[in-house]
Amino acid sequence: MEDLDFATDPNHRSGYVAMLGKPNVGKSTLSNQMIGQKLSIVTDKPQTTRHRILGICSGPDYQMILYDTPGVIERKMHKLDSMMMKNVRSASINADCVLVIVDACKVPKKIDEVLEEGLRSLNGKPPILLVLNKKDLIKPGEIAKKLEWYEKFTDVDEVIPVSAKYGHGVEDVKEWILSKIPFGPAYYPKDIVSEHPERFFVAEIVREKIFMQFRNEVPYACQVNVTSYKTRPNAKDFIQVEIVVEKNSQKIIIIGREGKALKLLATASRLDIEDFLQKKVYLEIEVKVRENWRQDDGLLKHYGYGGQIRVQNYGTYVLALLYGKVSICLVLIAPQSISICFVISYSMLEEPMGIG
Repeated sequence: MEDLDFATDPNHRSGYVAMLGKPNVGKSTLSNQMIGQKLSIVTDKPQTTRHRILGICSGPDYQMILYDTPGVIERKMHKLDSMMMKNVRSASINADCVLVIVDACKVPKKIDEVLEEGLRSLNGKPPILLVLNKKDLIKPGEIAKKLEWYEKFTDVDEVIPVSAKYGHGVEDVKEWILSKIPFGPAYYPKDIVSEHPERFFVAEIVREKIFMQFRNEVPYACQVNVTSYKTRPNAKDFIQVEIVVEKNSQKIIIIGREGKALKLLATASRLDIEDFLQKKVYLEIEVKVRENWRQDDGLLKHYGYGGQIRVQNYGTYVLALLYGKVSICLVLIAPQSISICFVISYSMLEEPMGIG
């Protein structure tokens, strides 16, 4: 890993960027495109991002720290929703500039609510770029009209049309950011793309597959936790995951008849996890019921919705401390866990599904 160079080139720029917007406007897709790697969940369903995802986009003479936030919602049905909106506000506190992403396919609307939710904690107003996303889905003449509307009726510094899905216009967005973030050294080593531990992204991959496989309220009622992650030098890494739902009926849907739905979910998850980690893994998934977990303050904080990512006991620990704009990463290597062989098993009482 590269060392942080605090005696950097005086022309080097580093800064924090908050990405705000309504659900399903393409914030995560844009963030993934800018970083060049998939870090955030991307589905066709709204409100899939729950945590404030920190992604790091680095070049030889710059580093942009991107906060991909949950979509701004008006009606907060659960305490989980309120905590998610706190994550939106906290992302903007240290932001050097803000991106507000809107859907080009929809009728133009003022962005006051998004700015109010995201920037209410700030004394001053940072530079704001309105990103008109999904331009690939509308005609060029319509793009011009909507650009004109947003330039006239919103209090932003600039409007840029993009297609985050195909990467069109993304370089224009990066150039705008570079013109706004200050000169300074990199906050993180240049060869990392996030401060979150691997198990965080493992849980996000499983949750993404839940959104892709199931419908209606079921995906939104699911919380995914990695309960065990053991690196094994002479065997596949062992990963144990729990899916927490609110009702027994949801548990039955996730498992499916004869466990087929759970097996399909585990297989799809394992393939993506292996692609992300670039190694073979053995994945075991268990489904549990915690009634009304989205309304339980204690459980929500335990699951990391208080602003911190929960890291349990496993081979490599990553501790990230943020104070102002200085981040300190401490990595501790624990003794290797004893390798244990697990057998694919299924029962109506425990519902573990192992795939490896």
